[in-house]
Amino acid sequence: MREQLLLFCNWSTLGVCAALKLPQIFAVLAARSARGISLPSLLLELAGFLVFLQYQCYYEYPLLTYLEYPILIAQDALLLLCVFHFNGNVKGAAPYLAVFVASWFVLPLQKWIIDLAMNLSTFISTASKFAQLQYLWKTRDSGAVSALSWSLASYTCASKSKMPGEGRIWGHRGRLPRRVYHLGAHLSQAHKP
Repeated sequence: MREQLLLFCNWSTLGVCAALKLPQIFAVLAARSARGISLPSLLLELAGFLVFLQYQCYYEYPLLTYLEYPILIAQDALLLLCVFHFNGNVKGAAPYLAVFVASWFVLPLQKWIIDLAMNLSTFISTASKFAQLQYLWKTRDSGAVSALSWSLASYTCASKSKMPGEGRIWGHRGRLPRRVYHLGAHLSQAHKP
């Protein structure tokens, strides 16, 4: 039963992540405005996703344990371009995208860099959500913010929370796939006794 639950969590999280940002993107396009979307929040979220993906690649985890992150990064990059477009400054996205591309190559240069970045990724992810909530509180205007995207994100967070016990999923003997754990936790090192 536990393995079926883990399989369900893995596949449902992957499926939800494939469409996670689409309601937000469609809401921005329909409103023809990025009102209510915090740029710092979006940049922090993109940074957290990038760090997590690079960490998984660096340590050669199986693709199925992090497949949603390239999809999320692509969706966030598209949303970032929409935000800059509707704020009237598409060229303003270029420096941010350049920093993200450069960081992709800097992160794996030294083991301590990628490990430190990964340790900070939970903070980055939390700061991203806090920045968005703070922006909404300050402006008192949700604008084009998609409640469906936030609901889907809540589901993925719940499905990534630590599950009791361990199992053999995706060919990992003695440890759960990374997606079952909350971002940034180094719980994938836990082995069966």
